[in-house]
Amino acid sequence: MLFLQTCCLLVLLLQNMVDSGHILRKIKERARDFQLQNNKEFLLNLITSGHQPFQQVKEAWIHQPLDHFNRQDVNTFPQRFFVNEVYWQRPDGPVFLFIGGEGPIYEFDVLTGHHVAMAKEHGALLLAVEHRFYGNSINLDGLKTENLVDLSSQQALADLAVFHQYISESFNLSCRNTWISFGGSYSGALSAWFRGKFPSLVFGAVASSAPVKAQLDFSAYNNVVGLSLMNEAVGGSEECLAKVQEAFVLVEAALTSGNCSQLAQDFGCCQIPKNPDDQVELMQNLADIIMGAVQYNEEGVLMSIKQLCDVMTNSSDENEAEMGTYNGLVQLSKTYRFATDEPCLDVSHEKTLKDLMDTSLHSSRTAERQWTYQTCTEFGFYQTCEDTTCPFSGMFTLQTHTELCAKVFGISQHSLPTRIAFTNSYYGGDDPHTHRVLYVNGGVDPWKELSVLQVRSEDAEDQTVFIQDTAHCADMASPKLTDRHSLRRARREIEHRVASWLRTAALERNKKRADSIKT
Repeated sequence: MLFLQTCCLLVLLLQNMVDSGHILRKIKERARDFQLQNNKEFLLNLITSGHQPFQQVKEAWIHQPLDHFNRQDVNTFPQRFFVNEVYWQRPDGPVFLFIGGEGPIYEFDVLTGHHVAMAKEHGALLLAVEHRFYGNSINLDGLKTENLVDLSSQQALADLAVFHQYISESFNLSCRNTWISFGGSYSGALSAWFRGKFPSLVFGAVASSAPVKAQLDFSAYNNVVGLSLMNEAVGGSEECLAKVQEAFVLVEAALTSGNCSQLAQDFGCCQIPKNPDDQVELMQNLADIIMGAVQYNEEGVLMSIKQLCDVMTNSSDENEAEMGTYNGLVQLSKTYRFATDEPCLDVSHEKTLKDLMDTSLHSSRTAERQWTYQTCTEFGFYQTCEDTTCPFSGMFTLQTHTELCAKVFGISQHSLPTRIAFTNSYYGGDDPHTHRVLYVNGGVDPWKELSVLQVRSEDAEDQTVFIQDTAHCADMASPKLTDRHSLRRARREIEHRVASWLRTAALERNKKRADSIKT
């Protein structure tokens, strides 16, 4: 009965990343789909009231150099972008740039969202640009490892610089048009880095849930998951965390004792996890379900922390408490499969490898191969469970994550620390080389650990907004009636900061004009 109630609630609730297992990546895709569905309903209401929102959006393409840093390489790839001019106050209105991350962009990225509401207020030209090698902006040679060499954040930032020049020429823009960039998660980091590396092109940047610090062993992710499961402000409790930890101990014990067939039946697995690699896949998938619930808490994607904890602590008979804890995890698996229409839980490590090694263009929209490549070459972000703060299983180690780099791309595991160190040296890590960037983070979001929570430089114009009881990129969505007061207050802070930047830019232009007249 509790499962049916949870499912019904999920149906009522249905409306940018950097993830670990494939289940967590699917939950992220579901978050995006959920947002798209919400946007479709919003736009449908506009259409029925006489508006034609899609007629306002233009899709276009720019041919970008494959390698910006090698002038002898003349090869290009097509990069997709969207433009919405409906709010633009010509000719001097600002430009709001929505930066795409590790996935496709959509027309909705210039039609809905908090940045669109601010564009309407300030008369801004709206742009959304897709990240190289994601969505439809694919190197036509395919996704073989040798063709992924030009997939990097540095090349992506150079794409943005070229795109800036292209748009400026196409729309006859000048220094009077103030550019503000927006992004969330990985694209939030790009938004901050674009401002840091090209300060003459973008005047200010909003970076939501932005992991600007690369980290090979991101064990802090699961530490925050555990703390969030205990957070009473969002429906967690110490009992909830204890039950989750106990459930994983029971599953691991069942694997050790050879009860693989029963586990496969209980959790609805597509395969019986007989070999160690498949057993790690099972444990990772179960952890991903909980990690996804925490990361997207109260966004209607899967279940909230409160709903999860209600399931895990719903054992009234003390004699059946242990079995109840195990069954709670079974119910979470059922809830995930119901919400995602998956007939079974895929625990085949061989299939995971096969999917990651799919180099065909049709696989590009899933983005799994491309993003895994970037974690191997730039960021790490591996959410391990080897320390005592982790609420899950110690079976998924740094070794289990990094061995994919060698198997899929031929990238030595030993080279990863040097690659991560270079990324942090180039961008500044969690003390990034930025100025006039607003870092926005939620207290429930595990990715806050790699973002900027406090500005270190006293004279910097960088600012932070911390939303104590919200999760990943919550501030970027269009406002909802169910939004917490803290989230509404945070959006007002973001609006205030963006308005302040635009005023400052206008004052600086006027001062330069006055100074030029004097001379």
